[in-house]
Amino acid sequence: MTSHLSRLLVAELIGTFALVFAGCGAVMVDAKTHQLGHVGVAISFGLVIMFGIYAVGHISGAHFNPAVTFAFALTRHFPWSRAVAYWCAQLTGAPVAAALLRGSLGDVAHTGATLPSGSQGQSFLWELVLSGFLMFVILAVATDTRAVGEAAAIAIGGTIGLDAMFGGPISGASMNPARSFGPAIVSGDLHALWVYAVAPVIGTSIGGLAYQFVRGEHPRTAEDST
Repeated sequence: MTSHLSRLLVAELIGTFALVFAGCGAVMVDAKTHQLGHVGVAISFGLVIMFGIYAVGHISGAHFNPAVTFAFALTRHFPWSRAVAYWCAQLTGAPVAAALLRGSLGDVAHTGATLPSGSQGQSFLWELVLSGFLMFVILAVATDTRAVGEAAAIAIGGTIGLDAMFGGPISGASMNPARSFGPAIVSGDLHALWVYAVAPVIGTSIGGLAYQFVRGEHPRTAEDST
């Protein structure tokens, strides 16, 4: 059991590392070279999530996001006892990736940190809504047998790319406490971190519960998902 859990946690750590290294790396590369543009950065976030889901989705479920793990547990698709371990893995992979980015590219764009373009209240609202969209899609393709499971990576990666495309200029479109935690810790810019720690958790919870309602079926218990 311990060996099995270790494999799951390593998969989550690697996936979260890849998300931050490629996604935040795209932010930093664009700030340094101006070669990607906002659309390129948004696509990078979507593609790295697709990569992660295809690579380890069948192993750990490819959460890579403490808010997603929380919503899965809240909707009884994941055991709370394992959620804490997943959070530790995710919150380890993110700062390691951010540290490598800063070490290789320097102090650029706050190491890809998510920062509000307007007020923190505005970003809180946007992060909540964007995270709700994301979790609504995740539950649809990951837990509902009526959805096309093989397309999960495309659907989830596409949703993240879409959210980043139109929400990035407003709030940074984090939707992920780990994605924001890593760069914030490494860059030392913590002034808005609470927005990206709290809003995604509330948003994914609302999105998860909303899909659970519209699907019209009883969810599986956590024991069924182990």
